[in-house]
Amino acid sequence: MKTGHVLFLSIFPIVLEGCCVGNHPEKHTGLQQDAAHQHYRAVEGESFMMPCITSVNGHINVVWSRTGDEGPSFDCGKVFPADAKHSGKYSCLTGRELFLHLQVVERTSLRCFQSEESKVELINSAGGEIPCPGRNCSDNTDVRWYKGNVSVSELSRDTCVKDGLLHLCEVKGKYDAGVYFCDRRTVEQGVTWTIRRAVEAKVIPHKTTSNHPRIMYPVDNMKEEVELGLAHNLTCEVLFPYENTFSAEVLWYRNVGGNKESMTLLDMERQQQRSPIMEEYEIIQRSIIKEVTQKHLEHTYTCVASNTVGKHSVTIRLKRKIQVKWSLVGYSIAPLVLVAGLGIILHVKWLELQIIYRSHFQHGKHDGDEKKFDVFLSYVWSPTSADLEGGRTLSSPSGPDTAEEACLSSMDPLNTEEGEAPQRPLHVLLQQVLEERWGYRLCLLERDFLPGGAYTNDVVLAIQRSQMLICLLSADYLCSSNAVFVLETGVQALLQNSAVKILLIWTGRDAASLVQDPPLPSLVQRALKVLPRLNWTSGKPARATEEFLRFLRKAMPDRRVKLVSLV
Repeated sequence: MKTGHVLFLSIFPIVLEGCCVGNHPEKHTGLQQDAAHQHYRAVEGESFMMPCITSVNGHINVVWSRTGDEGPSFDCGKVFPADAKHSGKYSCLTGRELFLHLQVVERTSLRCFQSEESKVELINSAGGEIPCPGRNCSDNTDVRWYKGNVSVSELSRDTCVKDGLLHLCEVKGKYDAGVYFCDRRTVEQGVTWTIRRAVEAKVIPHKTTSNHPRIMYPVDNMKEEVELGLAHNLTCEVLFPYENTFSAEVLWYRNVGGNKESMTLLDMERQQQRSPIMEEYEIIQRSIIKEVTQKHLEHTYTCVASNTVGKHSVTIRLKRKIQVKWSLVGYSIAPLVLVAGLGIILHVKWLELQIIYRSHFQHGKHDGDEKKFDVFLSYVWSPTSADLEGGRTLSSPSGPDTAEEACLSSMDPLNTEEGEAPQRPLHVLLQQVLEERWGYRLCLLERDFLPGGAYTNDVVLAIQRSQMLICLLSADYLCSSNAVFVLETGVQALLQNSAVKILLIWTGRDAASLVQDPPLPSLVQRALKVLPRLNWTSGKPARATEEFLRFLRKAMPDRRVKLVSLV
């Protein structure tokens, strides 16, 4: 570190002690006096920023537009380089019209101008000061400082202003870097002018390291793949430690025949520089090979990075990229493999695809047999449902036999009060809604067929005579061999063009979570995955019941069967 920097650091805390120990910065309210006419001066070529307006509610972001012509407009708080053409009268509306007179003066018109005053370096974690440009040429030390469009006095920072200098008690990295503005006021011929000057502050590390650069890419002795006849970029990414005096250099060399003693400097692009962190900055250097030939593969290439501390280098080699070329045989085999793959998928999923197609597109194309029922309703009685129905047994007819059941049957399920769940089993609710409310004709085995008949024949005949099969699925249903037989018969009928429509209503968990003993037939297992379904949960509020019935109505057949005698 230079002697001047050491001396500065040693005496700087003493200079700032009176400012930062027990001293609070003066609080200025607002960015600018809220006057109807404001007058600002800027220096040509320096950064400038139109002021924002301050009210009791805080800063108001306004747009200043030049009056009298179609001149430029500027958002307050936006930094831009001042130019002589920007001089003029501007106005903005904030409930009332305000005016700003801007005068951009040439640098040569100033009594003293030093370009170095517009930039300052601050040392991280130490105290620092930012001088206002031109302060030595003016007796006015009443200076107000802003960082962006916010007054420094309003920031949560330990600062103070003395003799026109902004003192920072402790510089905090990139937080304190940026553009600062200092405003001084002067009165000329009764007009108060605000002279606004800009200072760009850069934060540097407290100490400069004594390390050589680090090459992040490429890695030494690596091989980069290239394609003959195409261009290729040799890229070197290097991290340099911060230095007060910039000495970073990154160069690419070609080693003819791999001999590092015969190095030739390559043509390079302009290096790119960025600072990912304050203590280090990154340089990217590229050299472009416009067309890769076989000779390029015989050489090696070295990236050399150097600074005042030392050098670091890596050497790489280029290798030809192996491209897979399809022969005529390969191009002819690829379609065959694709067709074979599709064939396997169709073979494995053919049954599911048939069920999906017939469930959604085939329904309604009758096979010529006259239908006698709209819906075949298949369910399994449980002790719980029997209790809820008033003690009805399996052999009991489904119609209301008692006064209590007749009252229950007459209730409209859609008029249930919000928050009250229907207390009837689902098959009772469906029988009432489908038959009495919507006018569909239901087929119930225990009601519409004489007892003592052949169960399997009755099931097959009933499904063939029905437009739709509705199965109320539950764990009890899938464990009942008679119920599973009904579902299996319905799927077989669907696959045999009987134009029956199947709807599954799950009253419990999904099929994937149910383990059956004995296992379900394969046809049923596969059909359960793709058949149309609705979900029902007992004890639902009336709104959920209405939603369920609305979807059920959409799934029902479009036309009803004619009421004819079944004898």
